[in-house]
Amino acid sequence: MEKLGDLQLFCAAVEAGSLVAAGERLGASGAVVSKRLMKLEASLGVRLLQRTTRRLSTTPEGEAYYRRVRPLLDELAAADAELAAGRLAPSGVLRVTASASFGRRHVAGHLPAFLARYPQVDVQLTLTDTVLNLVDAGLDVAIRIGRPDEASWVARRLCPSRRVLVASSDYLARRGVPVSPADLADHDCLLLDAAAGARSQTWRFDGPDGPVAVKVAGRFSCNYGEAIGEACIAGGGVAIKAVWDVGGALADGRLVALLPDYALPAQQVYALYPSRRQLPAKVRAFVDFLSELYGDPPYWERGIGQQ
Repeated sequence: MEKLGDLQLFCAAVEAGSLVAAGERLGASGAVVSKRLMKLEASLGVRLLQRTTRRLSTTPEGEAYYRRVRPLLDELAAADAELAAGRLAPSGVLRVTASASFGRRHVAGHLPAFLARYPQVDVQLTLTDTVLNLVDAGLDVAIRIGRPDEASWVARRLCPSRRVLVASSDYLARRGVPVSPADLADHDCLLLDAAAGARSQTWRFDGPDGPVAVKVAGRFSCNYGEAIGEACIAGGGVAIKAVWDVGGALADGRLVALLPDYALPAQQVYALYPSRRQLPAKVRAFVDFLSELYGDPPYWERGIGQQ
């Protein structure tokens, strides 16, 4: 970096024709400029400038050196300017990952609006239920449900993710409406299970008198949340579902929310990115965009009512 400063002083001296004028341009005294230029000449083993009491001129070697160095300094200045502009105006390729279901429902459909707002940004969206390492996968930001385990990364809360107990009207007409968590032991419960082999689970609620746990069972388990929702709409049983997934079915009556006095533990939607320091403008813009878009309560809960 010191050599870079010396080159800038050299070019300024050539262009100004004076050590004093070069120093004024770069905020250094004429004596300091003279000392550093002599050091530069010593390191190169060649005289670059002819100095007299009245004027400054380049030697043939100095003229050739200036013609090589000046374009390099201009390129560096342009690169610095582009980088600074990138910090101020979002630009470049933004690489985003989200879970398959949430990303399809609540990320992908909003990307055209984001791209229209930021025409210098391109988005690459990866939808997967595999938890990817952002650095290893070359990603800028992940949208995840639940508090991430990666303590070294920044997790910005975007909005709550409320979960509800639901069933279809057809199922309830056949099997009855549960009035307490204990009643669920007599119902067919649809079980979300990573291995899709569970026959029973313990469901936990926050009730009027404190926490409640009930063991439930069912003949259908699945590793994919959307499939649980479809089976529930089809009358297959009672399920725990996130409102972001079944908000439409609740709004149009295909599903009914149960046990309004017994809340399920709340989850949160987070944006996860590797570092808060020197955060690229494209990442900050995208996270701000989603936070503003989702709101609190998020748009998929408005008009449905709260438990």
